[in-house]
Amino acid sequence: MLPVTVQDNDTLLTINSNDAPVYKDILVPGLDVQPLFLDPTRGTWTLRVFFHPGVKLPTHYHTGTVHFWTLSGRWNYVEHPDQPQTAGSYLFEPGGSIHTFNVPEDNKEVTETVMIIEGANVNFDENGEYHSILDASSIMAMIEACIQERGLDPSMYITTPTPNHADKISR
Repeated sequence: MLPVTVQDNDTLLTINSNDAPVYKDILVPGLDVQPLFLDPTRGTWTLRVFFHPGVKLPTHYHTGTVHFWTLSGRWNYVEHPDQPQTAGSYLFEPGGSIHTFNVPEDNKEVTETVMIIEGANVNFDENGEYHSILDASSIMAMIEACIQERGLDPSMYITTPTPNHADKISR
């Protein structure tokens, strides 16, 4: 006998990224983001990201793991210039990794990537001081603010229902 499921098996949770909007220059100039899956309850975020030549992100610390595929172009961590990631590369980052993402200015093409991140990025400024946190919740807020400010099409990412814990409180 088949198990009872918690979702409708007649409908797949799927997105065709060719049809979903890409939000341009969303975090820094030259960084275009297409959210695919954002789950603030579990802290998981999946993004398709396009990095234009010369993009450099703040140094950041990962509280969880990262799976990172490079589909086109190239990039490297400033701390590991001898290990560039190029089209076809898959990188696994354990929680606790700290690094500075960099796309060389001489790239001939946009670097397209897909990343699955668990937890948060804790970002630091050029002096090593705390700057900000980036996680599934802040990505959701950033995308919604971008949509509102720019009058863009609504986002099409998959997310999970947010539980209402207030229903569990006994009165």
